[in-house]
Amino acid sequence: MKEMQFSVFIHASKEKVWATLWDDIAFRDWASIIDEGTYIQGTMEEGNEIQFISSVSGYGVTDLIERLIPNEFVLFRHSADTEESGKQLRTNEWTGGSESYSLSEENGVTTLTVKTDVPFEQEESFNVRFPLALMRVKTLAEGGNDHVI
Repeated sequence: MKEMQFSVFIHASKEKVWATLWDDIAFRDWASIIDEGTYIQGTMEEGNEIQFISSVSGYGVTDLIERLIPNEFVLFRHSADTEESGKQLRTNEWTGGSESYSLSEENGVTTLTVKTDVPFEQEESFNVRFPLALMRVKTLAEGGNDHVI
């Protein structure tokens, strides 16, 4: 796997950006740019396992929420690759990797930085899709979605 890092400056509070990242409707919006139909199953609490699943392919990843500081930081550790909407294990592709989201705010501008371990064969796709997804987070957080607080 290769560690990749992406950042975006967002003219919104870190609370608004956090809500945009993890609110179900907003998450499905921006995450679908990376993998169509992606949603989260589980509760965002430190120590919990959650699943990121594509409703289109049924493939997903089970993650341990290793560290969680609301509105500031979350670290996911990929513990299993799944298929059939999280019901069955599949060949390890993401297992062992991690993904973190860091937010820092200064003068009303939040810097969102994502570090993610990506399988080598998906590096090119992530270089295209992840910046587009972060631009969608920016649009939503800056007022492009009334649903998000």
